Amino acid sequence: MQGSEDSIGQSCTDAPSVSVLASASPGDPRVACAPRPASRSRGIANHASKVSECCNSSRDLPLPGRAADEDRAGHQPEDRQDARFGSTSEAARARRRGDRMRRREFITLLGGAAAAWPLAARAQGERMRRVGVLCALAESDPEVKGWFAAFQDGLQKLGWVQGRNVSIEYRWSGGDEQRLQTDAAELVQTAPDVIFVALTPALAALYRQTRSVPIVFVQVSDPVKLGFVADLARPGGNITGFATFEHPIGGKWLELLKDIAPGRTRVAVLFEPDNPSQGAYLQGLEAAAPTFGVQLTRAGVRNAGDIERAITASVQEPNAALIVAPNTVTIPNRDLIIALAARYRLPAVYPYRFFARSGGLISYGIGLADQYRQAAGYVDRILKGAKPGDLPVQFAAKFELVVNLKTAKALGLTIPEPFLQHADEVIE
Repeated sequence: MQGSEDSIGQSCTDAPSVSVLASASPGDPRVACAPRPASRSRGIANHASKVSECCNSSRDLPLPGRAADEDRAGHQPEDRQDARFGSTSEAARARRRGDRMRRREFITLLGGAAAAWPLAARAQGERMRRVGVLCALAESDPEVKGWFAAFQDGLQKLGWVQGRNVSIEYRWSGGDEQRLQTDAAELVQTAPDVIFVALTPALAALYRQTRSVPIVFVQVSDPVKLGFVADLARPGGNITGFATFEHPIGGKWLELLKDIAPGRTRVAVLFEPDNPSQGAYLQGLEAAAPTFGVQLTRAGVRNAGDIERAITASVQEPNAALIVAPNTVTIPNRDLIIALAARYRLPAVYPYRFFARSGGLISYGIGLADQYRQAAGYVDRILKGAKPGDLPVQFAAKFELVVNLKTAKALGLTIPEPFLQHADEVIE
């Protein structure tokens, strides 16, 4: 036993620090060699006052280089096992039952406090990040709500929660061009960490306002051809995102239309003339038209009245059909377009699934909710330090063909069985 005590005394020449005590296990020799706040038989009276006195009084703590057994109060004999803090008057004072604190409990208390300090520091130092959102459509549209719910869900799964560590400011233009320009300018002036933007007109408005604020887009077609990015793999600048279609998609829409209505030779194309993406759609359609023996008619629309006049005019000649380009006019007026196509018995091809689910004949396009959810990943990466110019522009890998058989029957069309077998969804 004497040899054991000598070895312990020799190892305790330097008293361990509080941080060592906090991380040591109860059986660690470093704990054994530390000045003990209390013995098994006597605790420290008045926990708060005594811990404070022990920490603040240099006369009660062992100096570096001194053996632990040299720091004893005058009333404690050298052969006593436990060294107590305090004076003889304190030793004589009566102890209450609740005054005692065991060594292990004291060390646990210090260790818990040491672990809590960095967490508290991180919570106080975490900066609220700011994300601006600009959408060219109306917030009230149920489909639009679903897309942005997918975006918010994607952010939340990546640890970004509105009001906790990120503040998201939304701007909705509802198809109003003047309001869109104003919203874009005001949003840039707020200097957010990143802007998430939906649809080509909204991106064009932001492009005129800034070349520095990071931007992530969705529902933009062929951003290289439109001049928003220099290259798909390395966009450069401050813009990147997820594109919907390349403009040759128009040829695919025309092919699908001829597959289900081969006798239709005159096709009206509903497009938004002020939307920079629409001209290229028309070029793709017009390039493919001779292959399918189709005569195209451009039908520019800016509102519901234009839509009704354009469709009414298209049926003045026989063998008419309809192709609907995606834009800020056709999407919110989809129910009107579908109703007019049914009234005039026009076969029509639409760009997104929700058109067919609302009663349109067929649709061929991407799943927009998936794209919004993916865009949340780019927003997350930019908030964590990535540069938008280093993030490649991505196109959707999957296109969905949806056929509404109920509408086909109402139009007197028989959809070929091989066509149905290729459909991702058949609505009956």
